[in-house]
Amino acid sequence: MKSHLQVLIVEDSENDLLLMVRELHRGGYRLDYLRVETAPAMEMALDRQSWDIVIADYSLPAFSAPAALALLQARQLELPFIIVSGTIGEEVAVAAMKAGAHDYIIKGNLARLVPAVERELRDAEERRKRHQAEQALRESEAQFRSQAEELHILSTALASAVEGIAQLDTQGCYISVNAAYAEILGYQPEAMIGMRWQQTVYPDDQQKMEVAYQQMLLHGKVEVETRGIRQDGSSFYKQLVMVKIEDRQQQPIGHYCFAKDITDRKQAEQLIREQAALLDVATDAISVRDLQHNILFWNKGAERLYGWTAAEVLSHNAIELLNRPDRELPELDLIMTALIESGQWQEEFQHMTKDGKNITVEGRWTLVRDEAGNPKFILTVSTDITEKKQLEQQFRRVQRLESLGTLSSGIAHDFNNILTPILAASQLLPLRLPHLEGRDRQLIQMVESSAKRGADLVKQILAFASGVEGKRVPLQIRHPLAEVLQVVRQTFPKTIEIERDIPATDLWNVAADATQLHQVLMNLCVNARDAMPNGGVLSITTKNKFLDAAYAQTNLEAREGAYVGIYITDTGMGIEPELLDRIFDPFFTTKEVGKGTGLGLSTVLGIVKNHGGFIKVYSQVGQGTKFKIYLPAISSTIAPEITAPTKTTGNQELILIVDDEPLIQLVATTVLEAHNYQPLAVSDGIAAIELYTQRQTEIQVVLMDIMMPLMDGLTAVRALQQLNPRVKIIVTSGLVSSTQAAQLAELGVQAFLAKPYTAHELLTTLQQVLTIDRNY
Repeated sequence: MKSHLQVLIVEDSENDLLLMVRELHRGGYRLDYLRVETAPAMEMALDRQSWDIVIADYSLPAFSAPAALALLQARQLELPFIIVSGTIGEEVAVAAMKAGAHDYIIKGNLARLVPAVERELRDAEERRKRHQAEQALRESEAQFRSQAEELHILSTALASAVEGIAQLDTQGCYISVNAAYAEILGYQPEAMIGMRWQQTVYPDDQQKMEVAYQQMLLHGKVEVETRGIRQDGSSFYKQLVMVKIEDRQQQPIGHYCFAKDITDRKQAEQLIREQAALLDVATDAISVRDLQHNILFWNKGAERLYGWTAAEVLSHNAIELLNRPDRELPELDLIMTALIESGQWQEEFQHMTKDGKNITVEGRWTLVRDEAGNPKFILTVSTDITEKKQLEQQFRRVQRLESLGTLSSGIAHDFNNILTPILAASQLLPLRLPHLEGRDRQLIQMVESSAKRGADLVKQILAFASGVEGKRVPLQIRHPLAEVLQVVRQTFPKTIEIERDIPATDLWNVAADATQLHQVLMNLCVNARDAMPNGGVLSITTKNKFLDAAYAQTNLEAREGAYVGIYITDTGMGIEPELLDRIFDPFFTTKEVGKGTGLGLSTVLGIVKNHGGFIKVYSQVGQGTKFKIYLPAISSTIAPEITAPTKTTGNQELILIVDDEPLIQLVATTVLEAHNYQPLAVSDGIAAIELYTQRQTEIQVVLMDIMMPLMDGLTAVRALQQLNPRVKIIVTSGLVSSTQAAQLAELGVQAFLAKPYTAHELLTTLQQVLTIDRNY
């Protein structure tokens, strides 16, 4: 029996199929065959299995032998293809053979089928073997070309990089060394013959070389960097290329060693590593990015500043990483243009850390170019200046408020001089004109009421401008807070929920003016109420707080020490960021006309500052505002205030009035005369000294204004005290700075009367000074 055949038969006639199968059986073949009549059927057959030969009828109703042959060629299947036909002309047969058919047989002469099949199978086997040989040749040629290319690369590398060549046997002994190789090691070439390689390798690297040698035997070639030892005992770095040498039986007989001294390169790499380590020690954030701002290097300083590790940010875009999505990005086109033109760029940037914190950095960008001068990288050095910017902002705010305070002080002084005679005159007129009735008396009362309102307004300005010291006593914060909470609960809308957290015990004392502190608390609570028109939560909290030096360094108003903190929080509308720095400015208000003077918060600030404290404000639009007030805690006590005498009439005492305002002179003179005093009035300090020199034994009290032309009040006070150390002086002023207050305390004046003063305040103060019994 001959071989087993897989035959695909393209035929539409069952009888012709059986005839062809019978002939092949007679020829001794065992067959597996399949008959197909259409192209799809043939494609399915080709997909299902492989075939040894295809026999096809030339013409079928829906298919043909040429179409079947084209289908095989489209699939690149080189199968023996025999055409069988009942009638086929010579021209058609020749055309079929040219198209790729291997033979054609007339159905009437099927005796030729078996010989044709045998011949085509033999030819197919020969074609297969020839194809395998050609494939093997092609692979050999490719391998040869690859080896040739590798050898070319190796030779090129050796020509450019290798300085020395040596040959070693299988025992690791040098049998051939060129001058360059020997020079690297500091030997003469002949002195190295017979030397083992271990003698030229640093002891710590010998195991590394053993591993490299085994890799060379396995792969034929290996590259390795190692430390060597010169003849003089010094060490160096070398790069080796080791290539295996084989005999004709492909047995190793030694190896070549190509060497290059790379000590300079290794030292440079070490220097780079040391410099990189220095970059990591630097406190600044140092990074390198490509021209598309993708991060290539990220030092430890950058990790500390931004929170991301180098592994987390490498290859990420620095612009997208460090800038908040809701903020305007820096104008990169402008920066890149400046970098290319000058190589440098410096600017302040608002960046975001890993945990979402906003920071301000001073960024210094440097353009790094390649050897050809083309832009290659951008080196960035970023310094955290967040704290510095905050301090600058605080300093500018303090400066602005001080300037406003100075301006307000001057205005307040002038207003006080205007209001003093109006207020005093409005109180004197009913005494001078006792028969006034009805509307006339109402008009005088209206003048007095308006003058008092003006005086209260000026006092608020002075509170802001640090012009009113107040009367300090040891105070427990709980007491004014309790009074304020009582008012709040009774008057605030029920839609506002009141929360309190005030310790019942252990809360430190403060030195404060209770009335002023009450004013501070009420102002803040009323503002909180106005910020919650639809209701919300008002929270009042107090606690002891010790502020350390670190906190004081970052807050200009703070000092290291013990404080009592008062926190007033609302859940209202919040304050716009751009308005937050202006809320303490005098006359600044966001309320409707007629609903606020703009002096509430400026008064709060002035009172708190006068008490040695400070205020911090935190607000977010739509989420509310928190005011934190810090007042210095005390342990000592302050002497209680002496109750003023109730007597207001005099006994013809001579009182010297010194004031440059004629109206104030007139009013003070009128008040004193109406209450049984003898007033004398002069307009400046020089005139006061002259008059006092003449009548010092008669003058009981001097009423001295501080701010006057020619000679100021303080100088006049000193001159009077030199004339008479026992002189009794009442100082008056619409404004007294903290420096002047300290000077007055040193001078020992008996009393201070703030303008605008009422007739009652003038008479009460005068009686208090007259009754002082001093021991000289």
